[in-house]
Formats: sequence, C-alpha cells, structure tokens
Amino acid sequence: MAPKVLVSDKLSDTAVQIFRDRGIDVDFRPDLGKDKAALAEVIDQYDGLAIRSATKVTAKLLDRATNLKVIGRAGIGTDNVDKDAASKKGVIVMNTPFGNMITTAEHAIAMMFAVARQIPEASASTHAGKWEKSRFMGVELTGKTLGVIGAGNIGGIVCDRARALKMKVMAYDPFLSEEKADQMGVQKVELDTLFAHADFLTLHVPYTEQTANILSRENIAKLKPGVRVINCARGGLVDEEALAEALKSGHVAGAAFDVFETEPATDSPLFNLPNVVVTPHLGAATTEAQENVALQVAEQMSDYLLTGAVTNALNMPSVTAKEAKIMTPWIKLSGHLGNFIGQMTDEPITAINILFDGSVSQMNLAALTAATVAGIMKKANPDTNMVSAPVIAKERGIQISTTKQDKSGAFDGYIKVTVVTEKRERSIAGTVFSDGKPRFIQIKGINIDAEIGAHMVYTTNEDVPGIIGLLGNTMGSHDVNIANFTLGRSEAKGEAIALLYVDEAIPPTALAALEDTGMFTQVKPLAFDV
Repeated sequence: MAPKVLVSDKLSDTAVQIFRDRGIDVDFRPDLGKDKAALAEVIDQYDGLAIRSATKVTAKLLDRATNLKVIGRAGIGTDNVDKDAASKKGVIVMNTPFGNMITTAEHAIAMMFAVARQIPEASASTHAGKWEKSRFMGVELTGKTLGVIGAGNIGGIVCDRARALKMKVMAYDPFLSEEKADQMGVQKVELDTLFAHADFLTLHVPYTEQTANILSRENIAKLKPGVRVINCARGGLVDEEALAEALKSGHVAGAAFDVFETEPATDSPLFNLPNVVVTPHLGAATTEAQENVALQVAEQMSDYLLTGAVTNALNMPSVTAKEAKIMTPWIKLSGHLGNFIGQMTDEPITAINILFDGSVSQMNLAALTAATVAGIMKKANPDTNMVSAPVIAKERGIQISTTKQDKSGAFDGYIKVTVVTEKRERSIAGTVFSDGKPRFIQIKGINIDAEIGAHMVYTTNEDVPGIIGLLGNTMGSHDVNIANFTLGRSEAKGEAIALLYVDEAIPPTALAALEDTGMFTQVKPLAFDV
C-alpha cells in the first residue's frame, strides 16, 4: 500500500504534485494545521506530515499519530515541533535548511542598509509631505566592521556579501576553524572581541540553550558605542528590553529586527523607537524561497518513505539514497547484532561499544550505530527504532562508543558489538556476505558462521560428544524442523555453543526438554525481524 502524507499548511501545488508523481497518496488540507482538534482526529491515518509554521506538532498530537514516520518542515525553524517527543515516538523530523539561505541572508543585508540609512523613517516622512533631508543623516557600510555571530550557512553568505561591500568582517562561531575563516576572508574572534569592535552586529545562530539571550543585558553593555544590531535569525537571542534601553540612551545607534521573542509580535519594547526597523519575520518570505523549501521537503519526505533515504533530519543521521541501497544489509546486520545481545542480556546495560572493521568502517557509522542501539533496545520496547533508540539509551545513562579500524581479519568488513553490565561483558560479531545476507561470525569470542532466521535457539554447553544428536532428536520429537545448524567451541573439551535456525517458534516444551537433559548451561530462544 502506498504511503500516505498529509499537507496541513500551505505548500505550492507543485510540491503537492511531487508527492503524487512519486506514487504517494497525499491529502492537501492547507488550513487543517490551524485546527488542533480536527488535526488530532485524523493524524493517525498518515505516514508523513508536511508543515510550515502554522501547524503545532505537540506531544499530545504525537500520541495520536500512531502511524506517523516522518514530519517535514518546509523551512529552517522547527520551534513548532516537539522534537524530543517525536524522537521518543520514533518519528523523524526533517527541515529544509538550504532552501531559503540566500533569501534570509539578503534580508539581513537589506536590514543593515535600512538601519544605516534610516530608509523606513525617511520614506514615511517623505510620504507625509515632509522634506527632512538633514534629519536622516546616515552612515556608510564601506570600511565599517561587521560582527557576525554564527558563520554557518546563512552567516557565511552574509560574510561573503559584506566583504563585497568592502566591510571588515569579524566572526564568532565555536565551530569555525582558522583555516575555514581564512578561506572566507574573515577574522575569527572571541565574543568579547567582537562586541568591542563591531560597528554592525548581525546574528545567524539557531535558538538553543547555548545561544538563548546571547545578547543579554550584560553583553549589550559590552557593545561598541554607536553599534547597530541586526537580528534575522531567531527571537530570544536578544534581551529586547535591555536593547530598547540601550537604544534610548544612545549606546546603540540603531537596530533592525525581523524576529521577536514572542511571535506574532503585536507588542515589543523595540516598537516605535527611532531608527529601529522591524519586519514580521520576512527572512524567508520570497516567492523563490517559499517554492524552494516546499519542493525540497516534498522530495525529502518522498525519498524517505519510498527508499529509506534520510536528508536534513534533526533527530537521526542522514543517509543518502545511494548509501541506503549499499548500507541496507549492513543496517539489517547491525539491528540483528543488537537484537541478539539485547535478548541475551537481562541485567541493566551501562555501556555499548561498537567496532567497525574494514570496508564497513568507511560507511555512515552514525546510522549503523543507531541501528545497533535500536536492536538492543527492542527487548525493552518493541517499538524502538533508529530515531528513538539513542534517546532512550541516553535517558538510561548508557554510554555509547564506536571504534573503526582497517581490515584486520579474514573478512572484508565486519561489526563487533560489546555490551557492558555490572556483572559481565557480552559480545557478538557479524558480517554481510556477497549474497547480501547478514551472518553471525563470532559469539563470546568463538568463531561461527550462522545464517540468521526469524526463529532461533542458542545453547551453551561443555564440549562433549552427543550434543548434536541431542539437539536434533529433541527438535525432531517436538516436530520442529531445523533449517540451519551452526556449532562453535573455544577449544577441545572447552565451552561450546550452538545456534539453530528453525522454521517456526520453538514450543516451550522443547526448550524445557533441552534444559531437563542437564547437558546445557544455557538454552535461549531468539526471534529476529528478518
């Protein structure tokens, strides 16, 4: 059956058609997002939800979204989506961070010009029939220092445009390397240095715990006298009341804001102040940008629902369509390795260590790690998936570490998973053969070659004669057909293991019969989603 997507905000007809052209059943109801109750009534019917900013995806709504797999936000900001709740529910949250980069950067530059030359006030005065030429004395941008907080995608474009205007550019960004700063032609500085030297200051960071109120009252006091502040990023980055006071005192010469702490902003300390330019969150509001992000989100959601490709997800590693095709058997193997160890472990897990060897070490390790952790967590919560598993592991205080190494053995590539509990460590390794089928190749350090089936039984015993016959006879007497039988041992007369792949779930009577023989130290039924 074709995946079903609800578009609950205004997307272009072209974007909606992309879903249809890709074979997805789409309901285009652009006003539904404004009606919380009506949306909650139907959300359980859909695999995907495409939104802009009007639809609020709350934890309460997600509780009703029993079939939802992906939320696509046409735009950058996802403040209207409860991402923690989505992650716990295993729902991918995507945005489109590149579709409106140019538009937002251009708006920041336009706002900088507007506040430098007092264009809005001058326009209103002239419309009123006044000719106040001497009142609106502006400043040039050429030769001035622009301080940029956040030199990522949008901030980087602003830096490039500012350099073309012959401005000196300083940038503060913890993730900006000196090499990248040199390539961009900007000076990388600490925040206090930027505050002390910037004639214009523009913000281009998301709203996070680290960036909230980054222009606090204390930091506004550190700004160079006569600075002009531009914010086209996110509300809540600036203490608006403190900035208003600095504007009134003259410490700050002007401000241009497109975003506010509370939106829609019907009131703000910045309103009705001289030389303050305000716009109603227009950063991405161009015809080109709105079309670009709508088309992009439709393509991204379609790719995920049809091929498993993940692009611009905020709560899951991205996997391209090409990667998805190559990695599918390895992701399946990762899940099986995790699932085996999860079913075998009864005590609380404190750490998960994953080794990637050979060819697999060059793949998308974040995705493989997520699949492994999901497999481990399935015993506790069968609905766990690659999105929710890392969140659950973090909540439980489980430490996850990964290591990659060059080819070190007989296999072109393999994955080894080790879990640590207070009592023990338990490990399993696997690979993918040329036929694309995952195999277990080592358990507890004992080499094996085991095909993976939906129903299996794992036994451990002392290496003595008669075990094979005992297993075969017991299964046969309980009408259980063995599809594949794998043995391994640490050394002669040492510890031995067996993995049986059988056609159907093993009845409790068969398991009890094996245990009653007294020959096995462990008998464990296993189930895998193959």
